[in-house]
Amino acid sequence: MYKRILVPIDGSDTAARGLAEAIALARELKATVRLLNLTSDFVLMVEMTSAIDYDKFREGLNQFGQRLLAQASEQAKAQGVTTETSLHDLRGGRVADAIVEEARQYRCDLIVIGTHGRRGIPRAMLGSDAENVVRSSPVPVLLVHDSSPLLWSLLAAAAVVLALGACGFLSVIWLVTHSD
Repeated sequence: MYKRILVPIDGSDTAARGLAEAIALARELKATVRLLNLTSDFVLMVEMTSAIDYDKFREGLNQFGQRLLAQASEQAKAQGVTTETSLHDLRGGRVADAIVEEARQYRCDLIVIGTHGRRGIPRAMLGSDAENVVRSSPVPVLLVHDSSPLLWSLLAAAAVVLALGACGFLSVIWLVTHSD
């Protein structure tokens, strides 16, 4: 079935859940897990271009990525799963495009991505790399959702409060806590 599973990791809890699912699947299928870490300059371009030494910050991101890949590889190997690692310094491209290209180039037949499962305003504000991968991937994509929907409901409520102003706060909290 699946022999090469691509797993993008970034150090987040959602990526860790995706990794755990991929390792379990790979162990059962005797598949290889290809671990991918991408450093993106988007945050640097938007937030910090004049405040830091760009090259030193990027070097730090790459070192962090190498540590993440090593830890994830050890986690998989401890469960008997073979791994490959890949670190890409993404400059100016989209994360989703880089993930899909990695899957193509290394002939992965499944991509496993941890995702927050955001909806509504938070998704519109923050975007979704996972959704963009699903839309453009030539292979199946397994999305492993965040297990804390209440947190995202509260963040959605906070976004609405900011949009509506403080006077709508109590109404929004009531709607979030009484949904379902």
